[in-house]
Amino acid sequence: MDNLKSIISYQTAEYGQIRIKLADVLNSRGITRNYLRTLTGAKYDVITRYFKGEQIERVDLDFLARVCYVLDCKIEDLLEYTAPENSENQS
Repeated sequence: MDNLKSIISYQTAEYGQIRIKLADVLNSRGITRNYLRTLTGAKYDVITRYFKGEQIERVDLDFLARVCYVLDCKIEDLLEYTAPENSENQS
């Protein structure tokens, strides 16, 4: 299977990145991941993925809505878009 070719190319540098800031919000408020699990009813492993910003391929809007509700915050408190460094192609 090593000889297979992909026609899809993932080049995130072209359009920027989304950074998840759940860890920043929880740390600034002194809230643990376990307590957030109690408040939201979300699985601990889901919270940990968002806390670490790892292994997130698709955003769970229901989870983010629950977090915003229980923490009384805005979505922009949890997500941050960073434009690509080389943004010459933008019009």
